[in-house]
Amino acid sequence: MAWNREHAGVAAAPAVAIDWSVTAMTEAAGRLAAAGAWDLPRLAAAVGEAVWWVTLVDATLVRYHPRDYGRALASKAVRRRKTEETLEGLRYVRNQLGRSVDPAEFVCPAAGGDSTAWAWRPLPEPGLGGLTPRARQWELSRYRAYQARLAGRDIARTFARCTGFLAQAADQVGGAPPGPGTPGLRGSRLPAPVPPASSRLPAPWHA
Repeated sequence: MAWNREHAGVAAAPAVAIDWSVTAMTEAAGRLAAAGAWDLPRLAAAVGEAVWWVTLVDATLVRYHPRDYGRALASKAVRRRKTEETLEGLRYVRNQLGRSVDPAEFVCPAAGGDSTAWAWRPLPEPGLGGLTPRARQWELSRYRAYQARLAGRDIARTFARCTGFLAQAADQVGGAPPGPGTPGLRGSRLPAPVPPASSRLPAPWHA
């Protein structure tokens, strides 16, 4: 986070673009709250889209607005450790999707015989032989967060927790003036980012 703190406000993402992304993220996650009767392919595609939006907003805030992000994490309304580990688990999913893993591999019916709920599937430890030691350590940390905070838990609730926190963090950005390197960004009219199809997710990130 040191680089992020030193460069906060420099070429930062404009608040208006963050607002659009938060709206798209919230809508994508909200669709999963009504996904109980969906078939697996439809659900998996929606999960992939929601993962993309959540991790995009999270990475943008961490990189360009770390102080605002930190203030949101420090809020009494946020369970910091659980929130951080849940987001770390979603980064693991994002990286696996970036390696062309089918989103359906992360989804299973919820335990207890509830046919209207979907949960994150527990997963075996990934093979990471092709990664550098540092990258392997990062990915193992994310995998362990996935197993601890996502596996076996309700998918819709996971996204509700993360989108609620990220919307709160984005509100911190919206309440501050543009950074010194970004004059006039508050009034700029940039196109909202468009998520790729679930089969063409971006390569793994290290945010």
